[in-house]
Amino acid sequence: MTKKILLILNMMIISTSLFSQNYQTVRGSVCEKITEGPIPYASVMLQCQNSKIVATADSSGLFSIKHVPIGRYDIKVSSTGYEPIILKEIVVSSSKESVLSIMLNEHAKQLDEITVKPNTNKAEAMNPMSLAGGRMLSVEEARRYAGGMDDPARLASSFAGVTSSIGNNGIVIRGNAPTYLQWRMEDVEIPNPNHFADVTSFGGGGFTSLSSQVLGNSDFYTGTFPSEYGNAISGVFDMKLRNGNNVKHENTFQIGTIGIDMASEGPIKKNYNGSYIFNYRYSTLSLISPLLPDDASGTKYQDLSFKFFLPSSKFGVFTLWGTGLIDRSGTKPEKDKDKWEYEQDKQNQDVKQYMAACGLGHKIYINESTFVKSTLAATVSGLNMHTELMNQDNILCPKNIIKNTNWNFIIASSINKKFNDVHTNKTGIQWTGLRYDMLMKDSNHNGNDFKTINNCSGSSSLLSAYSSSLFQLSENVDMTVGVNAQFFTLNSHYTIEPRFALKWKFLKSQSLSLGYGMHSRLEKLNYYFVKSENGSLINKDLDFTKSHNLSIAYDVVFGYDYHLKVEPYIQYLYSVPVIPDSTYSFVNLQGNDDWFISNALENKGKALNYGIDFTFEHYMRKGFYYMFTSSIFNSRYKTTKSEWYNTRYNRNYVFNIIAGKEWYLGKNKQNVFSINGKITYQGGDRYSPINISLSKKQQDAIYNESNPYSCRLSPMLLSHLTVTYKINKKSISHEFSAKLMNITGYKDYYGHRYNFKKNSVEEERDAIIMPNISYKIEF
Repeated sequence: MTKKILLILNMMIISTSLFSQNYQTVRGSVCEKITEGPIPYASVMLQCQNSKIVATADSSGLFSIKHVPIGRYDIKVSSTGYEPIILKEIVVSSSKESVLSIMLNEHAKQLDEITVKPNTNKAEAMNPMSLAGGRMLSVEEARRYAGGMDDPARLASSFAGVTSSIGNNGIVIRGNAPTYLQWRMEDVEIPNPNHFADVTSFGGGGFTSLSSQVLGNSDFYTGTFPSEYGNAISGVFDMKLRNGNNVKHENTFQIGTIGIDMASEGPIKKNYNGSYIFNYRYSTLSLISPLLPDDASGTKYQDLSFKFFLPSSKFGVFTLWGTGLIDRSGTKPEKDKDKWEYEQDKQNQDVKQYMAACGLGHKIYINESTFVKSTLAATVSGLNMHTELMNQDNILCPKNIIKNTNWNFIIASSINKKFNDVHTNKTGIQWTGLRYDMLMKDSNHNGNDFKTINNCSGSSSLLSAYSSSLFQLSENVDMTVGVNAQFFTLNSHYTIEPRFALKWKFLKSQSLSLGYGMHSRLEKLNYYFVKSENGSLINKDLDFTKSHNLSIAYDVVFGYDYHLKVEPYIQYLYSVPVIPDSTYSFVNLQGNDDWFISNALENKGKALNYGIDFTFEHYMRKGFYYMFTSSIFNSRYKTTKSEWYNTRYNRNYVFNIIAGKEWYLGKNKQNVFSINGKITYQGGDRYSPINISLSKKQQDAIYNESNPYSCRLSPMLLSHLTVTYKINKKSISHEFSAKLMNITGYKDYYGHRYNFKKNSVEEERDAIIMPNISYKIEF
């Protein structure tokens, strides 16, 4: 069977070699960033080392450049009265058209474009209301960067201010818990979109359900963010699904050691600008199970994402989009009692998780300077977990049952109005209906006393509104002022959050920005419905967690290929839920034991995060690029006690080096060989001291929480490597790649566990070495 497959692949490659033409079409649209309206007759220039190709957009802002040689290009786009822009590192391959959506900023005053230095599109967020705290996340980077594994969340760990681990992709921003990040898609908040989400880390998981095949360029915020973003503390991952090709059908199929990946896109019908795109993935880790922890061999997952782009001549543009995932995992018990060392050895566990989000979007222009966007969406996420323990008679006894389901129903609408060349406003409202069902049963560590801990459901609503104005005060100074308000109908608590940002381009290539924002986030709905013994809701009056954020950033671009950013910041969190007279605080939420809390909570906790982020980038030139990022920070928290403690996520420092080189090979320089690497050095995991005597008595890992997270492991050294060879032929390409994650074999920390044989507590650590050897064909 293997020989037949290799023979077929060989014949496909040989057959395509009969064609020597190695060209592709680059096309797209040029629009104004504020109104998203077309810019007619813009100049589009493709630059590749010493060659240039120049074209002009038509009266509708559309351009099409045919017969573009295969390669990597910087694309400069300019038009009179607009700031020119350079799109860096655009890949032109033989198998797929390069379709671009280019946005230009209008000048407050008309300028000769020769005097204006082009902006680099990667250095700032795509959202025009964002002047501080944001950055564009490129899909091409997610595919290229080592350690990314085509996962945008893992790519984000390369950015300054972000720490992560191997075992999960939870995004820890400036010492904040991953659950304080908002995941967002197509203008609405969605549940955690990661496979195996919220098991070891609230807000994180294994990999996102969003393949780079369907994801468009997105915005990633690590500090202050515009007022349209509510219900977030640490940051926002604002993801967009790209539109499919509306001219020709294109397909992708990939097979590798961790599964299969299929994608397709194209026009819905002839003579219609609508398009579709979808991606499906199925994975089983059985092929690489020897390299994974013992309990990972039965892991399977699948996901589906899609988007339909449906423009109309009279009623605006409609979009129908969705994403979903299903995960299965579990463990089998060791039947030989002599081999029992840990509780996991006796466990029989079955876990099923699922998540889905689907929405209908609509955009319509009222006039040339005003448009309205609306979204109707629904989301669901759930976990079904059943665990049994094998006793001394080899009989399985129930250990725990967790069934948790959350639904959200969302109606959102916004209006974007450009009043004049100086002032633009965006105002919006949103209603989110919240509902959850939770069943939890548990027993002691011996499998005795199995009882129901929680069996309830609840619902409520979150209302939010915002308004944000962008002012172009001068040629070099922009300012945004806005406010976000939220109202929780369950207990009538509300927040009013001012936002402010100022950006001053004091030289052609240098700028200073100042950002301030008050942010807040609602806790998981089940925490509000905790009942006392008499049935009353003891946490119904729980308020929002809130924070003040302040940052200052210095940006400088050297030439067109180097970018430096230095950003000191401070964040003060307050109204954090804590258990009175203890060291327990929601700033340390992680997963596992935090699924259900029966204690009464009070909003008396505080936290303080401060530090400095540093980024130095060399954009790809002559096939070579690198990026160095670092963060030095401190993250502390306080409960009702007087002392300040380290947070769980206070690693204190992180350093990243990402680099790569690509070579164009073959007779016509049509094939691409590339090597990409990443090295991360960051502070070790923190944990609380172990109470040895109590742990031996209960035969379980018991922590001494009187001095939480005062212990830490040695620093983490992680390294990743990606090697790729791509063969470009006429209308088809073949790609062979080896993506190796954690090649240094660092052992991730999952807490402590009790060793029954040694009668002691040990660190639970595993080295997850994830090799994805794959073949991909695009046609």
